[in-house]
Amino acid sequence: MKQVEHRLQCTCGCTLDIYTCRTTDFTCTFSPALHKEVLALHDEGKNADEIVAAFVAKYGEKVLMAPKPEGFNIAGYVVPGITILLAGGVMAAILAHRARMMRVAAAEASASQPAGPPALPGASAEELERLRRELREFDE
Repeated sequence: MKQVEHRLQCTCGCTLDIYTCRTTDFTCTFSPALHKEVLALHDEGKNADEIVAAFVAKYGEKVLMAPKPEGFNIAGYVVPGITILLAGGVMAAILAHRARMMRVAAAEASASQPAGPPALPGASAEELERLRRELREFDE
């Protein structure tokens, strides 16, 4: 009966199944009554599917923990997976675009760098030559 109670939602509004609500929320007055109803249907000789069908007939499909996979309810099973795949694809495209833009920016930055040492603004050719000479002497 535990498996049957896990398939049926408690009608107290807690969104738990009958078994979980009955064994964790001791203030709930609905789940013990629903448990007794499940036991009574089982004592009448009904199997699990017949008990679930009896609950659906009495309380409607909202008593099911998961909707039957038929008709529009299939969307509840398919849409989350499709949404996750689409979100992953969009994220991958954005990351690939950013990586490509960073490579382009790095290539442009390296292309715009002068090949030699940076020029000193306002320095004459004589001053640059003297600086190079001093640096060579310093390195030796």
